[in-house]
Amino acid sequence: MALFAPLDASEIQFLAARAGLKSYGPGELLFSEGDPCSGLFVVATGRVRIFKTSANGREHVLAIEGPGSSIAELPVFDGGNYPASAAALEKSDLVFVSRADFRAICLEHPEVALKVLQVVGGRLRRLVGIIEELSFTTVRHRLISWLLRQAKTEGRPTDRGPAFSLGASHQELAAQIGTVRELVSRNMARLQAQGFIEMNGREVVILDLEGLEADLASVI
Repeated sequence: MALFAPLDASEIQFLAARAGLKSYGPGELLFSEGDPCSGLFVVATGRVRIFKTSANGREHVLAIEGPGSSIAELPVFDGGNYPASAAALEKSDLVFVSRADFRAICLEHPEVALKVLQVVGGRLRRLVGIIEELSFTTVRHRLISWLLRQAKTEGRPTDRGPAFSLGASHQELAAQIGTVRELVSRNMARLQAQGFIEMNGREVVILDLEGLEADLASVI
């Protein structure tokens, strides 16, 4: 992974000797918001959901991290508690490095610390984007934006348009775009009725990519 690219083989061995592999089942928590930070996680296999929970129990997903992604860089450095919760979306293996060991590596290798700054900077930009979407856009806009991102990153070409598997339930999708399941279902049905998308079970086909992009641009 990019975070440890500056390390040579002996330094990787030094890190590996102090790291541990932890396995988590679907839905199992890595840590909860407010817990003291014990260290850094790196996703080896599977996917991890990073989320915040409101006082009434409603969740908002901040990110879904896959293999090669690091988790909890910020509290490793600032000494604070975990600012959000993390749970495995599926059976996942994660490499764990304690806060003390990771800080020692960064002191020895400033290049690693610079990589961490890049990762944290990327997360900050993503969070600013989330705040902008939640503050200034409608559920329809956020859903279209999510569909277009999925089509770009996960879509495969078909004769009818890019298609991808809807990996998340409407409840999980609602948590990612900051709304409730009923509004996701209603807006998905409306986009389908308008001819923008087609649903075949769990598969989504984007029938009118340009139309969705134009709809998004008109809202912005």
